[in-house]
Parts: sequence; structure tokens; C-alpha cells
Amino acid sequence: MKIQEYLKQHKLIIDGAMGTYFARLENNENAVSEYANLTDPVKILKIHQSYIEAGAVLIRTNSFAANQQVLNITAAKQAEIITAAYKLAKQAVIESGREVYIACDIGPIPEYSARTEEELLEEYKLICDTFLKENPEIILFETFSDLTYIKKLVPYIKEKAPEIFIITNFLLNKNGYTTKGISARTLLEEIAGIKEIDAGGFNCGIGSGHMYHILKKLNFPTDKFIVAAPNAGYPEQFQNRMIFMDNEAYFEENMQRIVELGVDIIGGCCGTTPGYIKKITDKIDLQENKRGIRISLTVKAEKQIELRANEFFRLLESGKKVIAVELDPPFDAKDDQIITCAHKLKETGADIITMADSPMGRSRADSILMSIKLMKETGMSVMPHVCCRDKNMIAMRSGLLGAYANGIRNVLIVTGDPIPSENRQSTTGVFDYNSIQLMEYVKEMNREHFSEEPIYYGGALNYGRGPLEKVIERMEKKIEGGAKYFLTQPIFTDEDIERVKSIKSKVDTKILCGIMPLVSYRNANFIKNEISGIHVPDWVIERYSPEMTKEEAEWTGAKIAGEIIERLNPFADGYYFMLPFNRVSLMDKIKIK
Repeated sequence: MKIQEYLKQHKLIIDGAMGTYFARLENNENAVSEYANLTDPVKILKIHQSYIEAGAVLIRTNSFAANQQVLNITAAKQAEIITAAYKLAKQAVIESGREVYIACDIGPIPEYSARTEEELLEEYKLICDTFLKENPEIILFETFSDLTYIKKLVPYIKEKAPEIFIITNFLLNKNGYTTKGISARTLLEEIAGIKEIDAGGFNCGIGSGHMYHILKKLNFPTDKFIVAAPNAGYPEQFQNRMIFMDNEAYFEENMQRIVELGVDIIGGCCGTTPGYIKKITDKIDLQENKRGIRISLTVKAEKQIELRANEFFRLLESGKKVIAVELDPPFDAKDDQIITCAHKLKETGADIITMADSPMGRSRADSILMSIKLMKETGMSVMPHVCCRDKNMIAMRSGLLGAYANGIRNVLIVTGDPIPSENRQSTTGVFDYNSIQLMEYVKEMNREHFSEEPIYYGGALNYGRGPLEKVIERMEKKIEGGAKYFLTQPIFTDEDIERVKSIKSKVDTKILCGIMPLVSYRNANFIKNEISGIHVPDWVIERYSPEMTKEEAEWTGAKIAGEIIERLNPFADGYYFMLPFNRVSLMDKIKIK
């Protein structure tokens, strides 16, 4: 019987954990089960058999972490491990004499390596192709945080094997979000729109109680089977080891409540054992699949930001050349000078103050907190930079919620400068996200929390980084992630002007061109020779001399800035001023058309 036919008549029980159960049997929490497909296949076979005997109608191949990065293996060894995983599962089913389905289990490949998205996609395809050689009936993607790769892989699989049944499961935290900031509701809406996906739901990350409370708030799509496979609970420290405490009765009670919501496929993840699966099989009525109320889910159109709700947005849309000026927060708690600078910028007619987030990887006052203070002191619009370098997902979410509660509606999302080499032994970058992933997160927060008045955010445009088509490709990913505008690096050369002009002609977005009026011969040479990504030509250096007074040098910098602005004016949507040493007096000297 095909799995689709089975699900029309029954709830389906999948097995429990492989990795944590194997480690428990080995008495070694660091034991990796996938290696055992080759080194100890009898033990893996017995685990599969134990789950089948406990009542599992679907078992997963022991291949969740069978990727080259986690196992530190070659592609050839990876294929050997994956093939062995399928054959062991098949052997267990044959020897059981029962009708049991096998799901080819594919887990996420870590994205924090130096490999590109294209390289990771190729490895996913290699894993899929290795499984497809065995003519399987089911492929399962589990513990994913988004659909980035899945969207590309499911049509690839269906083209080669149209009858294959595809399941996609996602990892949630206790609040119902993935590590990429995507809500359970949005994930169900997205898989509802992907015809190649047959079933989807959630596994790992949370215990059965939290899983129930998340699921009961969701609508389930009409044409997808829904999966729930929570952890046994949460691991605890015991004699220097992390272990899951046995709570089979509690797990079964929650799974009963989950079944009553209309979930079709249930099982366990980390910490669960054959005992958990037997408890479900013995206690829950699986003979009739009561699917509950289902509705047609589609991804809801994003609400349009109301122009009156965001002055910065209104100015950009009006066609005015918007003036944004960056200030660097202080290194200490003395904020008198930066407040004075902000008041001066208000007098010059600047439209918004942007606040750098510990630029150059050197700690300064928090960009969000400093922006809130300047906004309250001056009444000006502010745009704190939010970089991915220093905060994990928890801190990032907390900071954004706090910023919103205090009236912040504009942010610039950047990956962030690296930690200086001399500090890397004592300080580490976090980088839970890159800028595109953080944009996706804020996009989701806008949908879930700020739909009435969203955060309006933009990104950095590093126009000189690689071939123009690659720069544009990255911009388009940011736009897809919700970025509405871009601020560029400082522009000096003819080549850079032409590159930005070309980008503007090819990409429908707002671009504020970076202007940095250099304030001395020494400053000009430092930027030219020490700061990557900023191209200061020799003719700029030659306009300064070491003997210039401070006033003469500032006027020189202002005049050069005015000349560059004149050339950018036909296509720039505005200007993003980076003033060395927060010298706001330069704004009175620069000619802006």
C-alpha cells in the first residue's frame, strides 16, 4: 500500500531518535551513529528492529548527519555511508515481515563553513542522487530552519522520481520560530504553496508540551499531511553528561492531544527511544485518521507600509534627494559631544541620522540605545545599524523588540566588520546570521509583530566586491529579504561612479550614495591604504598637503565631495555622509544639489 493510501485510513507512527539512542547504548554522548553504518552495522540494524517491534510504521535511515562537513569525509565515503544506511533499514523491514515504510533521512548541512550556497546545493543533490539509486518511496528533509534549499531540491527530486513522497520537517524553538526567525505559521503557508511537498511539520528543538501549544494555534493546509516529532524533553546535566530524562507517560499524553488536533504523522526525535514509540502505539487510537479542520493556506500578501507611518520612507518615495548622515557612537559613556553633533545635523537639514554598530569591530556605545537617545533629544529620524557580528539570535530578537518599543522604525542591516586580528584570541564573532538571513528574520517579525507599522530596513551595497553580476545577485537576495534601500561605501573614482550607475539602471531600488569628505592629508592616506573596499584615487590625495590647516583641509574635502555629488546627482536617490571623527561642521561646507 502506498503511504498516501495508508494515511487516508490511519495515523502513521514514525520511529524515535537514532543519534541520541545510539549514544545512549554506547554510553558516549559524543558517539556518531552514521559512522556505525559501516563500522557496526549490526547495532544500527538492531535499533531499527527495536523501533519496528515497538510499532513504528515508518523508520528513518541512519543518515541525518551524513554530510561531508559534519563527518569530515569525502564524497565517495559519504555515498558509501548513505547507501549502507538505506540497505540496513531495508534489511530491518524485510526481517520484520511487516509492512513498514522507509524514509531517506536528510538533515541540514551546516552553513557556517566557507562553502557557497551553490556548493551546498550540489552536495544536497549528491545525497538525493545517492538515495534515488535505491528506488526509495519516501525522502524526508528534517530539522531544517527554512526552505532555501528545499525549494530547489523537491522539484529536482520529483523530476527524477515523480511518485516519491516528500516530507519536510522544521526545527522550532519554544516561541514557535526557527533559528532563521521564520514562524511555524509561515512555514506551513509556504509548504502549502509547493506542490512537490506531500507532508510537512516539525521535529526536534522542543518537547511535546511546547509542540502541542504551538500546533494548537495553527491552521493546517488541506492538501498536506502534517507531522509532529518532538524531543523527549530537554536534556539535563548529569555527572558531566547531557542526558534526556525518561518521561514516556507525559510524552504519550501530549502526543494524544497532538493527534486530536488533526496531525497525521507522529513520532519522536532527540531523547526518545523504542519505549516512547511503544507507549504511543499502545495508548493512541491509530486506526482512523481524523484530520480535523483544514483550510486552504496561501502566503498572505505583505501589508504595504503606509507612507504617513514612516517619514524616511515617504521622503525616499517622494523623489527628494534624501540626506543620511552617519555618526559613530562614543567609546565611553560620555555622550555630550554626539548629542551636540546631532543637534547641529538637525540645523543643517539632514533627514536622518544613522548610527554605526561598533565599526571596525571595536566596542562603542550600543547603536540602538544611542539612536533612541538621539531621537528623544532631537526629534530627528534615526537609523541604527544592526550587524550580525556580536549578537546571537536571542539577543538580536530582544534588541529589535526593544528598539521597536522605543519608537525605532528604520534600521540598516549589515553583516558587520570582522573582529580585529589582535583581539581574536579574546573576542569571537557570533554571526548566527549573515545580513540576508537577518533581513529574512526582520521580515518575519514585521509580519508577526509589526504589521501595523513595520520596521523599514535597508542594506549595505558593496559595489566593488567582485563581478557586477554577483553584486546585483546579492542585492536581489536582499530585496527579496525585504530590503527597501541601499547605502553604498564611499565613492571617489570614475570607475566606482560608473559601477553604481550601472547597478541603478539594472535594479529597481533606492540607492543612497556614500560620500566621505576626507579631512586631512593624513586622513586621506589612511583611508586609501588601510581601509579595504574604499578606493581613494591618487588625484584625491594630491589635493591635500601635510601643511594644510584644519580649515583648509575641510574645505578641500567638502569641495571634492561636492564634485562627486554633482556626478552622482543624475541617478542617486540621496546621499549617505560618513564624516570622519563626527565632524558635522562639514555639512555646512558641502554643496548639495
